[in-house]
Amino acid sequence: MKTRFTLLFGLLFSFLCMGNNITVSNITLENLNETESWVQVEFDLSWENSWRISAGPSNWDAAWVFIKYRVNSGNWAHAQLAQTDFVTASGSTIDVTNDGVGAFVYRDSDGSGNINLQNMRLRWDYGSIDTNDIIDIQVFAIEMVYVPQGEFSVGGSTGNEFGKFYSFLTIVPYNIASENAITVATGVGNLYYGQPSGSNAGDRLGPIPATFPKGYNAFYCMKYEVSQGQWVSFFNTLTDTQKINNDITGPTGKNSDTETARNTISWEAGSATTTSPDIALNYVDAVSTLAYLDWAGLRHITELEYEKACRGPIAPKANEFAWGNPNIASSTYTYINESQPTELVTNPEAATGNAIYTETNGTPSGPKRCGILAASAINKTREETGGSYYGIMELSGNLYERCITVGLPEGRAFTGTHGDGVLTTAGNANVSSWPTTPTGIGYRGGSYANGTLYIRVSDRYDAANVIINGNSRLGFRGSRTED
Repeated sequence: MKTRFTLLFGLLFSFLCMGNNITVSNITLENLNETESWVQVEFDLSWENSWRISAGPSNWDAAWVFIKYRVNSGNWAHAQLAQTDFVTASGSTIDVTNDGVGAFVYRDSDGSGNINLQNMRLRWDYGSIDTNDIIDIQVFAIEMVYVPQGEFSVGGSTGNEFGKFYSFLTIVPYNIASENAITVATGVGNLYYGQPSGSNAGDRLGPIPATFPKGYNAFYCMKYEVSQGQWVSFFNTLTDTQKINNDITGPTGKNSDTETARNTISWEAGSATTTSPDIALNYVDAVSTLAYLDWAGLRHITELEYEKACRGPIAPKANEFAWGNPNIASSTYTYINESQPTELVTNPEAATGNAIYTETNGTPSGPKRCGILAASAINKTREETGGSYYGIMELSGNLYERCITVGLPEGRAFTGTHGDGVLTTAGNANVSSWPTTPTGIGYRGGSYANGTLYIRVSDRYDAANVIINGNSRLGFRGSRTED
């Protein structure tokens, strides 16, 4: 028998959804166990264009789900989940992570299309909370894509990519077949890369330690770049002090509450707002990206994982973009439903790659809605949607991807530790192995304001660049290694 403890437990419910067309609804608490201090959080979860496939990429998309709570209108805290006593919805699988920070939810068999999962439950170990207290709960969900374990190659032998990786002397793509340490040096078979004049490709030193995530092991990557709505949802759970130190409208961001390069986030006191929640987030500085990822239980992707996420196990091609070839649209796009969830391109090109970059950017100038090209494509092919081998969107163009670089010692020290959902009192990430400054975080994939040279998969012109403040072209997305 299903017993509700809403009144007994004295809870108020709220929910927040994050991502492109993903929804969390109908949150209740079930099966309160006061003896062992846990309760099940029940909710419905749905999103569009879900898939699972056993051939080709052999992967699936998923929702990364985590829970925040506050007691008696106090500060928001992260809910600890148990790997037992959860309930799956029909047609789905739930993987609660070993650290209990969150759970991945995905299809349990091959299929595609919209997915609607009802009455699923996660067990929350609430600890010392008094059951007479009033508690607010928020359930967050972010669309992710699974990148399976396997070898792949980085860089290339021909093409015009700045600072691209290659296998020394033979000048062919460098193969990554394990997570073992990689030697970076001259010498036959070692990983190496160029350092063109004016570029920030890195110091060409090493080794890249075994603990640095190289992309061989399986990982999840956000399907889209972080949106303005996702950022506002994060920001509004922070304390006043934490908000001040992560304020995009402040001097390290756009330094304004007015719309700038399509960023409509505004905050002076209380809760931040945006009138463009589905547009990719720009103007966030590097240190604040770490705060968001720690809060969400994720981490940055590395630049080796970036190349794996783009091309998968397919051999690199000269001058290729994230959709696997060098063919790209060159006509200016026309946009409708600007800043709405249905923002679309009315004239995407057919039988070629589509991307938001200098030639196609059009008016209004700035980043576009997360997933806009997949929704606008005439034919839902990888090329026309601009999607990667695994179905990850906007890895070429729209906004630069922040990636942990192999080109600086601060980047090579990264071990892939995940965020724990908890920030310092100042609002910074508290993960000891992460960079604490912008040094070690590089930039790949180009933006709406860049030409074709900078949005190619192998381009590393800014792979080790150190940029302190945010600007209109820089975004980010999160990832998480499979347990």
